[in-house]
Amino acid sequence: MPGLLLGDEFPNFDADTTIGRIKFHDFLGSSWGILFSHPRDFTPVCTTELACAAKISDEFKKRGVKMIALSIDSVEDHRNWSKDVMAFNSEAEIALPFPIIADDKRELSVKLGMLDPDERDKDGMPLTARCVFVIGPDKKLKLSILYPATTGRNFNEILRVIDSLQLTAQKKVATPVDWKPGDKVMVIPSLSEAEAAALFPNGVTTKEVPSGKKYLRYTQP
Repeated sequence: MPGLLLGDEFPNFDADTTIGRIKFHDFLGSSWGILFSHPRDFTPVCTTELACAAKISDEFKKRGVKMIALSIDSVEDHRNWSKDVMAFNSEAEIALPFPIIADDKRELSVKLGMLDPDERDKDGMPLTARCVFVIGPDKKLKLSILYPATTGRNFNEILRVIDSLQLTAQKKVATPVDWKPGDKVMVIPSLSEAEAAALFPNGVTTKEVPSGKKYLRYTQP
């Protein structure tokens, strides 16, 4: 994503959405946020994704994460499509629990590096890829994932990543491969043994390796 790296402040853009005009930082307030883009309204994979996101929206809320989607169609299209999305969940009478940004001029998609050059509409214009941006309460980019238009996302993985981001923002730990909440975490290498012992009252265990280096240190958070 040109010009947008981890740790950068996320742009404070203005946009029309299904809940009206917003200024992004004001919309987030002091919360974490997730912005996820979609190639097009009324398309199959996108519909399954938004339906899944709607179904587990309480999980994001529980983690203090505000959700917002984006697609290169109008607010009116978004509102009509939202009804299809909720009907997919057999909840046709319930409103989509998060807003969708209208980016019909592709200005935001270009600014954030969201376009997929291999997927184009009937007019030959590139569609948005499936981007995931997680933004911290400090308005800085904490995570980005970029999927092509043809591959749907795994929202359970996105929740897992958010759990890791929130844990490691508070404690001097890192999460190992396939980590999930409740598993042991790893002590960051910059901590001395004395510091680790003081910080982690549940104790620290070290896995022995042929090099003799004591860098594989685990603790229960």
